[in-house]
Amino acid sequence: MDRFDNSPETALRWYGLGRPTALATVVETWGSAPRRVGAQLVIGGDGRIEGSVSGGCVEGAVVVEALEAIDEGEARLLEFGVSDDDAFAVGLACGGTIRVLVEPVGKVLPEPMLRELVDARARREPVAYEVNIETGHRALRRNAYAGRLRMDRSGFEDDGQTFVAVHNAPLRLIVVGAVHIAQALVPMARIAGYDPAIIDPRDAFASGARFPGEKILTDWPDEAVDKLGLDSRTAVVLLTHDPKLDDPALISALRAEVFYIGALGSTRTHAKRLARMKEAGFNDDQLARIHGPIGLDIGAAGPSEIAVAVLAQMTAVLRGKA
Repeated sequence: MDRFDNSPETALRWYGLGRPTALATVVETWGSAPRRVGAQLVIGGDGRIEGSVSGGCVEGAVVVEALEAIDEGEARLLEFGVSDDDAFAVGLACGGTIRVLVEPVGKVLPEPMLRELVDARARREPVAYEVNIETGHRALRRNAYAGRLRMDRSGFEDDGQTFVAVHNAPLRLIVVGAVHIAQALVPMARIAGYDPAIIDPRDAFASGARFPGEKILTDWPDEAVDKLGLDSRTAVVLLTHDPKLDDPALISALRAEVFYIGALGSTRTHAKRLARMKEAGFNDDQLARIHGPIGLDIGAAGPSEIAVAVLAQMTAVLRGKA
């Protein structure tokens, strides 16, 4: 998915409140479809919706079909062609075709299975939801589809009948240094689908007034990183310019499987950083994981533009385009 989608959590919550609920999932696309395979829309029996499967082109039709599916207690596989005119309305150059699977919760998608899926996501455990379109068999797979999980790619298997929806942990951004660049980067990253956390033991920087509504940890950086945990869906960005703050978190990141490490500073500053890390026992291959000076070279000037460069570089590394 383009960003972490809370549709399963929403569907479970609505169903738990006694509302008839269906979950609609994009299972296949052709052409310039507005949403990627795996995108989801939650439909309540009262007509309320959350999420999207097309950016607005076919949601109305999906809602109508979903309400009927809820009443009948049966899954539906829908196919829509998105016209060039409709595609242009949602910012695409040309149209495409999408197939959408609608599954009423309870009667089709078992509530215990949905709860198990939501619990796995809460624990940041990667899991694949498998459904056979022909037989209706559904299962959660934890030790299968490693390639799909690694590429974050939902889709049909070669048999053309087995659809696999990938549910990876949400992308997470850990920013060390509650500085001006962080004030621009954190909201940008949240829009891009990251769950951000800011670490800074300096009270003057790490204040709720500077980062309203965001998660802020004032522990020493290595302790804070240990609390948050590091995994392959995590990016670590170091912005303090202060080795005694950046280095502890950097050492933790280099020992983990985070997908991105970026450190602010000039070429000279970065050379000193690499020297310190070598003294700490890291080899050249490990040090090559550090992106420093941080961000794509787009001629950025000022905190907001630097934040754009950092987020662009994070995206390139995540998608294998570095």
